[in-house]
Amino acid sequence: MPVDNHTDKSLFIMKKQLLILAILCTAFAVESEAQYRYHYYYGRPRVRSGVRVAPSPGRAQPRKSTPKKAAFQPTLNLSIGYGFPNIDKNYLYNFYDAYRGNPAQTGPITGAIDYQFSRNMSIGFMGTYGKVSAPYYTYSNNTNKPDFTGKLENWSVMLNIMTYFPTNNRKVEPYLRTAIGVNSWKQDYINETGEKVYDLANPSDLAYQASLGARFNISKNAGLYIEGGYGKYILNGGLTLKF
Repeated sequence: MPVDNHTDKSLFIMKKQLLILAILCTAFAVESEAQYRYHYYYGRPRVRSGVRVAPSPGRAQPRKSTPKKAAFQPTLNLSIGYGFPNIDKNYLYNFYDAYRGNPAQTGPITGAIDYQFSRNMSIGFMGTYGKVSAPYYTYSNNTNKPDFTGKLENWSVMLNIMTYFPTNNRKVEPYLRTAIGVNSWKQDYINETGEKVYDLANPSDLAYQASLGARFNISKNAGLYIEGGYGKYILNGGLTLKF
């Protein structure tokens, strides 16, 4: 008989903390973008009929020693990576009459495409694929041969929001990733003959990922990234391209 352990209190607390962190970091990035636009449009000296006019009193003035930033050009960003470990293993069921062995896992393999419309933010979609499996042994089993095996295969599609933190070094771009979407599952608990032992409800349809990471720009259009977080994976890294 299965035991549903998907509502573990510690996981709920971690998800709540990550959600609060994501909201705060996103608000910080939006505020930074607003301040940048304010200083860019209102902190510049104005020119009327060839006469240089000082900014109005009370408005921020740019420092003379600070070089003017180049105009931002929107880009389409593509990333492909591999995550570890596959957190979907937490959705394998526990049973009263059997214990679970060490799980095997693949991925998740990740891919994302985002439109970066400002220096501080981009929006797009993220997809993942991974699978996990684990042997199960009844308590009366005195051999190394499992009584049945549990397998989970997962696809997910998520809305992906990237929040980039302000930095003067464009070679390294730290960011916050927040993604939320849906899962598609294939689940089986089968014995050695391929027969189903249990026919259980699929795990949660909610897919999410919250991560802190950095993009390392090797060239104008290519780089590497690495990030750590929670959701579909804990660590993830790979290749990123700009178009």
